[in-house]
Amino acid sequence: MKHLVRTSKNLGHAIRRARKAKNLTQKELAAMSGVWQETISKIENGSGGTKLETLFDLIAALDLEITVAERSKGTSDGLEDIF
Repeated sequence: MKHLVRTSKNLGHAIRRARKAKNLTQKELAAMSGVWQETISKIENGSGGTKLETLFDLIAALDLEITVAERSKGTSDGLEDIF
């Protein structure tokens, strides 16, 4: 599963899709990752300001990884992508 992520909203959607693909509730992911369910909800809804360590805890619990690459011409939701 690959997702183009350029904003906190994109990342939240990617985490939600990965969680649902594993048939996990936010509460179950919280227990697996050590991240509060309320925090997971905020992340999935695109709220900014989350610590990187928290994001990495979620990514590890979902058995995902991050790859950093040069920006492509692909599309993503949100007007902020063009800036």
